[in-house]
Amino acid sequence: MQKTRLNLLLDQSVTKIDLFFINPWRRISLILISLLLGSFMGTAIPTTAGQKSSVDLVVAVFLVIFTETISIFIYRRKKENKTIENNNSIFISVLNSFKIGLTFGLYLEAVKLAT
Repeated sequence: MQKTRLNLLLDQSVTKIDLFFINPWRRISLILISLLLGSFMGTAIPTTAGQKSSVDLVVAVFLVIFTETISIFIYRRKKENKTIENNNSIFISVLNSFKIGLTFGLYLEAVKLAT
């Protein structure tokens, strides 16, 4: 890519964000917030989609495609990089945490509907 001002600004901002989240407490809190947000979304999406029953199938297909795309992205990256602990970016961790929370919220809704 060319070194334009916009590219330099974006690179600097990403570097500052990475440096801000190097602190383990900030990193853990961001991952925990992402997990809780995913759990909330896993509860809220089926509830709102269930109000209009014509979009249930579309929302379900979208959620499956979303979670599987994230899984493919994350685990293919782990396969390529054997030392994932040293090369794990905050974006990947937050995205995986959101996916786990979303899946947990969907399972929780399924258990509530089954009882």
